[in-house]
Amino acid sequence: MNDKVHLGHRARKRFGQNFLHDTSIIDKIVTAIDPKPGDNLVEIGPGLGAITEPVADLTDHLTVVELDKDLAHRLIHHPFLASKLTVHQGDAMQFDFASLITDERKLKVFGNLPYNVSTPLLFHLFEFYQNIEHMHFMLQKEVVKRMVASPGTKAFGRLSVMTQYYCHAMPVIDVPPECFKPAPKVDSAVIRLIPKTPDQLKAKSTKLLNTVCLEAFNQRRKTIRNSLSNLLTPEEIENLGLDLKLRAENLSLDTFVKIANWIYDNKQ
Repeated sequence: MNDKVHLGHRARKRFGQNFLHDTSIIDKIVTAIDPKPGDNLVEIGPGLGAITEPVADLTDHLTVVELDKDLAHRLIHHPFLASKLTVHQGDAMQFDFASLITDERKLKVFGNLPYNVSTPLLFHLFEFYQNIEHMHFMLQKEVVKRMVASPGTKAFGRLSVMTQYYCHAMPVIDVPPECFKPAPKVDSAVIRLIPKTPDQLKAKSTKLLNTVCLEAFNQRRKTIRNSLSNLLTPEEIENLGLDLKLRAENLSLDTFVKIANWIYDNKQ
């Protein structure tokens, strides 16, 4: 049997499709999501419904966003799920998640994110942090490591800074390749993200914070004297109390925010 076909659907490489089928892992993910009747639940990339079905069993309604037209059609006409689902066929990276807010109930978002678009999709979701109660995502394990990495480690980078700026992040479950059909060539993991409150976010411009991270980590081996040279002079870096010989991975989240806010106040 072709291992790219699962439950009658052929996995599409361009959508990064790998379908979860391990029931013990599925149970652990559903337990982490903790769906309840009345929750404002949103699944990104429901695929063949491996997580959708057990979540729907525990709640009265679920919104799903699915890029693949065949899979969206399958869910719309699903014999057991259809009555509980609102299906949006389209690209989650273009989706306005704030449009799903009803009765002031924040969103509980979850999904097995396509690994080929996971980072830009996460950045898109961070824009809706005020609308989200928590998120649980299956991602490439290396991406999860980067999201939760501490300063001073090789995994620490722009994704670490921006994830930890917006959210409290914690790994939940490791998921080996054999839990999927077709099996990906990488290990996976589930991460829990709990968005921070607006008063915890101190950057005057998150766009500028992202720019500082892009510049700082663009050439990781460079010192900040060189990597931040497009944004700050050596004197300005020293005036911020920073050692010119440090590298980007040595700076804390608070330091990145401090740099971005100084640029915002003095160079905009």
